[in-house]
Amino acid sequence: MTISLLIKPGDRTVPITVQQRTWTSPEHAFRVIAPIDLPSVFHKVGPFPGVKSVANQTEAWDHAGPTRNPQFEDGSQADEQLTEYVEGVSFAYQLSGFTNVLARLAAGVRGEWNFNPDGDGTLIRWTYEFLPLPGRRWILSGPFAPLWRRYMVAALEECVRVAEAEASRSR
Repeated sequence: MTISLLIKPGDRTVPITVQQRTWTSPEHAFRVIAPIDLPSVFHKVGPFPGVKSVANQTEAWDHAGPTRNPQFEDGSQADEQLTEYVEGVSFAYQLSGFTNVLARLAAGVRGEWNFNPDGDGTLIRWTYEFLPLPGRRWILSGPFAPLWRRYMVAALEECVRVAEAEASRSR
């Protein structure tokens, strides 16, 4: 299967990156977070709705290629495709086809999660890379960025909480 990437080398994107450490291993954090139940960790933060459900998932979320449609609490949705998957290390996906305000700001987004060894634990780094529509870069890199960063920080904290809770139960 050939995946048509939304963002190409040379595109001027607006990246927003957050990171958090966990005492769990990279392999464990990856195993829990890569297929995580989106509604359980993506809650409303500020003006951004939480994920209500996921529709139309084509395959297991464990290799490049599957697609799905996150459904948001405000009634909007997006198209998502898993574009990269390196077991225990990283995964990436792209989002497009937004039916909310993002449709007027970005052609799409590339999300990437990296799970890096950090002493006895893991440093998780998550980047959202927005491909702005013409004339919209200033909105994404200006007033939008700090609000979106708060949304990402809250979701990452919840992902780490879930990974650590599962690791504690299996001790």
